[in-house]
Amino acid sequence: MIARGRARVFGWLMVVLAAGWSGFGPRALAAQAGGRDPGVRLDRGRFTVVAERRDERLARTLLTEAQRNDSFPGLPRPRERVLIAIAPDSRRLRAWVGPNAPEWGAAFAFPDQRRIVMQGRAAGSDAGDPRVVLRHELAHLALHEALGPLPPRWFDEGYASVAAGEWTREQAFETSVGMVWRTLPTLEELEAGFAGGGVEAGWSYAMAHRVVSELDALGGVAGLTNLLTYWKQTGSFEKAVRAAYGMTGDAFEKHWRARTRTRYGALSFVANLSVAVGMFSLVLVPLFVIRRRRDRLKLDAMRAADAQQEEAARQSALQAILDGADPA
Repeated sequence: MIARGRARVFGWLMVVLAAGWSGFGPRALAAQAGGRDPGVRLDRGRFTVVAERRDERLARTLLTEAQRNDSFPGLPRPRERVLIAIAPDSRRLRAWVGPNAPEWGAAFAFPDQRRIVMQGRAAGSDAGDPRVVLRHELAHLALHEALGPLPPRWFDEGYASVAAGEWTREQAFETSVGMVWRTLPTLEELEAGFAGGGVEAGWSYAMAHRVVSELDALGGVAGLTNLLTYWKQTGSFEKAVRAAYGMTGDAFEKHWRARTRTRYGALSFVANLSVAVGMFSLVLVPLFVIRRRRDRLKLDAMRAADAQQEEAARQSALQAILDGADPA
């Protein structure tokens, strides 16, 4: 998740940031922190990772993964140094990011500061694979390094999702019944969707993934390379789309919406059918229950009447036997 603002950092992380990124080992940091060991700091290539000691193993894994896969679709290889801060718990994450951090966010990128703040091993399962999460945030920084503030929020998030291989966003879109109730948004409407709550933002992330996926597919073998190159040269998404794909921005919007409707048309039909069946069930099931209850009462009454008749017949037969018997 990209954070367009300034992070607030406290404690030992502030010591690390204030000290700079080079020339400070654990002893120096501990001395500045009042003698308390502030954690671990790992430097490799253009990456610096800081974490508490309990997250050291995670920090080393993330550092290795960041170095191993340090290129991004359609962009030149990033060169800027990056600081990755691993928060030991959600409370510390909120404190470092600031009061405006959404509750559903698990990681935040600050492109202007070349920093990433993310949850450590104490994060819940909903935080996702930390390697994928880090890749997503690094994609934000790479895109910002290449294009600066040009990309709008929808492209920024969609690009990071595609670069991280977050197929779960695509799967969430495929299995969502939201298309039954919603119309596909314009790109302008999609931009506004990120300001909503967790559910609304999740929908916007999924659609942003779809839009950038379509842009990537349109580029063929070149993928997003031509689009991003023209975008940087012209400073205009409209001009970049025209130069890269030979279509206007409006034509692309119609294209991705039509492709999405075609791809998810069956889903929408099945979802509509399911909703219709559900609505009929709400009406028919109570009637069926009432009918079964009424039939059961009738059946119970019939069984009771038959039992009474059988008992009367037995009593009548017994009385006849008694009446015909010789006196002793």
